[in-house]
Amino acid sequence: MASSPCRPDPLQVAAFYRFAPMNDLPALRRQLLALGEREGLLGTVLLAAEGVNGTISGPQSGVQRLLRQLRRQPGLEALEAKLHRAELPVFRRFKVRLKKEIVSLGRPEVAPLAQVGTYVKATDWDAMISDPDTLVIDTRNDYEVAVGSFQGAIDPGTQHFRQFPVWVEQVLRPLVVERKPRRLALFCTGGIRCEKATSYLMQQGFEGVHHLEGGILRYLEERRDQGQLWQGECFVFDQRVTLDADLNPGSHRLCHACGRPLGPADREHPAYREGVSCPYCLERYSDGDRARFAERQRQMDLAHRRGQVDGEAERPQR
Repeated sequence: MASSPCRPDPLQVAAFYRFAPMNDLPALRRQLLALGEREGLLGTVLLAAEGVNGTISGPQSGVQRLLRQLRRQPGLEALEAKLHRAELPVFRRFKVRLKKEIVSLGRPEVAPLAQVGTYVKATDWDAMISDPDTLVIDTRNDYEVAVGSFQGAIDPGTQHFRQFPVWVEQVLRPLVVERKPRRLALFCTGGIRCEKATSYLMQQGFEGVHHLEGGILRYLEERRDQGQLWQGECFVFDQRVTLDADLNPGSHRLCHACGRPLGPADREHPAYREGVSCPYCLERYSDGDRARFAERQRQMDLAHRRGQVDGEAERPQR
């Protein structure tokens, strides 16, 4: 039966990135901003000389038009996107930003366009990380790892990706000397951080470097009907906060004071006040800070009741 012409275009979420040499970025930014406004898109696209990185949402037709526009750019013809349905918008506005890096390692000499580790497909990932000769490394931030990770993965304990090179020299290099693994297997949310991390490791002389193609999101999508070595939920950089193993919105919510994802038990803690404090940041801020946070939360609640949006920060998927 043909669909009704009045049926609304379903909402779609697209997460994408690709390392490719990019030129004339200001002109591309203007094109994407105009397209996003015309199509009612929300989310963030980052453009840099090394490529593109973004997560957007909106009507399926508009999302696909933006992806086609990007694929017209030299070097982005093979741009892939991880696509998911959404019941409600997962971002609040649309931004296109020019950056020095599409994911910030802070080492401009690292060149994923020149070399990266060996890609591992989702269907082969469990076998590789189950091998005792494999050292499995989570390249995400500590608050993401706390929400969920693969069994046996090493948590570098970094608060942001720029700390990864320091961890490599202080911890990973001695660990490799001690354990002598045959391979290193890196992973992240969507593939971009682990891809850049493998490029850095190879530049630093590490061997047997591999990474999960498409990241955790593709792994969960392709293995949702199979056994998995994934445990917990996956943090995402939008209003859903986390996704469960079936890629449905998870149980976590953000602390709007410190930005940390909070599970149900965290939100039952006496230190939790919505938008003001949580068990992880209660001692971090002054009474004056918390007063400001409380007023901000009050304004957010008022805006929500009026059907308006607030200014919560959003970031592209990693």
